[in-house]
Amino acid sequence: MAAWDHADDAGAQRCFAVCDQVVALVGDRAEAVVTRTTGRSALTRFANSRIHQNMDGEEDHVRLRVVVDGGRSAQATTTRTDRTGLERLVEGAIAAARLRPVDPDFPGLAAPAPVVELDHYDEAVVAASPDARASVVADFVATGTGLESAGYCSTEGGVHALVSTTGHRCASRTTMAQVDGIHRAVLDGGHPADGYAQITSSRLNDLDGRRAGEIAAQKARAGTDPISLEPGSYEVVLEAKAVAALLLFPAWLGFNGKAHAEGTSFVHLGEAQFDERIDLWDDATDPRALGRSYDAEGTPKRRIDLVRRGVTVGLAHDRRSAALAGVEPTGSSIGSEAFGGYPSDLFLGGGDVSPEQLVAGVARGLLVTDLWYNRILDPKTQVVTGLTRNGLFLIEGGEVVAPVQNLRYTQSVVAALGPGRVLGVGDDAQLVGNEGGIAHVPSLRLAAWSFTGNAQG
Repeated sequence: MAAWDHADDAGAQRCFAVCDQVVALVGDRAEAVVTRTTGRSALTRFANSRIHQNMDGEEDHVRLRVVVDGGRSAQATTTRTDRTGLERLVEGAIAAARLRPVDPDFPGLAAPAPVVELDHYDEAVVAASPDARASVVADFVATGTGLESAGYCSTEGGVHALVSTTGHRCASRTTMAQVDGIHRAVLDGGHPADGYAQITSSRLNDLDGRRAGEIAAQKARAGTDPISLEPGSYEVVLEAKAVAALLLFPAWLGFNGKAHAEGTSFVHLGEAQFDERIDLWDDATDPRALGRSYDAEGTPKRRIDLVRRGVTVGLAHDRRSAALAGVEPTGSSIGSEAFGGYPSDLFLGGGDVSPEQLVAGVARGLLVTDLWYNRILDPKTQVVTGLTRNGLFLIEGGEVVAPVQNLRYTQSVVAALGPGRVLGVGDDAQLVGNEGGIAHVPSLRLAAWSFTGNAQG
C-alpha cells in the first residue's frame, strides 16, 4: 500500500477536530489522550444457498482517558460528538479519575513520536453496496451445485485519530473485506460433510468468491461417508485456518509482556522453545497487514520479532509492562492495562513447500482444515483443547485416502511447534481471520498432534 497523508483527508480532519475540542474541554485539569473512530461496517449473510440478511452500520465514537494528580486515571466513551455530549464525556471521566486511587506504576502518557503513514485502505471496501457483496456470495454459491451453502461477505473500514495533551497527534485509516463460507454435502441418512474456505484482504477485488467456493465444495464432496478413527497421536498437516487458531493462545497469554511479568507465560527469552523453522513476528507496518500504525496509547508500531529461528526473542508490551520490564513499549496496547500487550498483526514465516508436498511427505496422518471451540487449559504449558471441523482427512502413503469423523484434541501448542517437531512449512501463507484478530500464516506439517476423543467426548 502507498503512504497516506492524513493532512489531505477530510475524514481524518473531522476526527482531529473533535479530538481537539475534547482536549480543549479538559484544559489544564488533567492529562488526557483522546481518540475518535469513524467508519462503516456491512455484512451480507447467506444460508441454504440464499442471502437472508443484509446489515449496514455507521460507527462513530470518542474515547477519552484522563489522568489527574499524577496517577489517578479513568476512561470513558461516548457516541455523541455534539458539544453537550463531549462536555459530559470530559466531566464524567475527570470525576471518575478523582475517585480512583493513585497508581504507583503509572507509566505516563506517550510522548510525541514519528508514526509511519500506512494506508491499508481501499475506498471500494467502504463504498461496497449490498449488490457488490451479493456478487461475491453468488460466485461462492454457484460452485456448490447439489450442495447447501452458508456464510457471509463482510466489508468494513474507517478512520481513527489520536490527540493527547503531551502533543501527540496521529491518524490512520484501514479497511477489511472478507468472504467466509461453507458448502455442505448431505447424503440420504448419512453424515453431512462441510467444506470451508475464507479469503481476507484490505481490498474488495481480492474477494474471489468462486475460488473460495471451489475450495469449500471440493472439501465437502470429499468429506462424505467419513470413517471413525481411534484417538491417539497423529502426524498432521494443519491448513492455514487451523494454524491461525492454534497461534491465538501463545499470542494472547504467552508473548504478552504483562503475563510474562506475572509468571503465567510459557516464554523463556533466549531459549530455543520452538523448531528452528519457526519465525514469528508482529508487524502492522507490513504491506500485507491490516492494522494501524500506532497502538491505543499512541505508541508507534514497528516490527517486533517474537521467535527467530526457533529462539524466543521478544514480547509485546504496552507502556505499563514495558516500564516494569525496563524496556521500550512495542506499540502493542489494545487500550486495556488489565490485558497488557497483544501482537495483533501476527506473521508466521512461510516456507517453500506446497501444501500438496506437505501431504506427500506423510506416511500416515491427518489433514486438518480448521480447529474450533478452542479453550486454553493451562497458559504456562499452552495446553489447549478443541475440535476439528469443516474437513478432516486421513493421509496414507502421502495421499489423502478418506474423510474422518471430527475429533477432539488436547495438545500443548508450544510442544507441537517445539524443536524437531515442525516437519514442513507451506508456501501458502495468507491472511486469516480468527477469534483473536488477523494473522498471516502458512500451512504446517507437524510430527505429532494429540487427539483425545471424538467430537462428542
